[in-house]
Amino acid sequence: MGSRLLPLALALGALAADGLGLHRVATYVVLLAVVGGASAAFAGVGRLLAGQGTLLHACTATLALVLIVLGSAVRTSAPVGGRVPTLALSTLVLAVAVYALPLLSWVLEPLFTRPRGARLRPVGSR
Repeated sequence: MGSRLLPLALALGALAADGLGLHRVATYVVLLAVVGGASAAFAGVGRLLAGQGTLLHACTATLALVLIVLGSAVRTSAPVGGRVPTLALSTLVLAVAVYALPLLSWVLEPLFTRPRGARLRPVGSR
């Protein structure tokens, strides 16, 4: 429970639905993403408080939840039949980027970490 992939997939699905012109479907998918994002944020903060999770995962899940809730509020308060507000789409794109941040740090981790005590020796020395 509390997987980060569920709200990420729902946010991407809402963006795809908006791209296809299915704005009502996108609204409901965003509402589902709020529930999934809340679950992921609660799980991330709970793991952090239990000493098992990282601060990065807890903060990004919480920030993404805030962005999805803001986008949902803007989207549902827009006039029916009108355009989708730019802020609603922007918050979804930002939420997807924030959910992907820990993945980016995981991919780049080998570039920045060096085992402690490991030193580079000149070639030919023992």
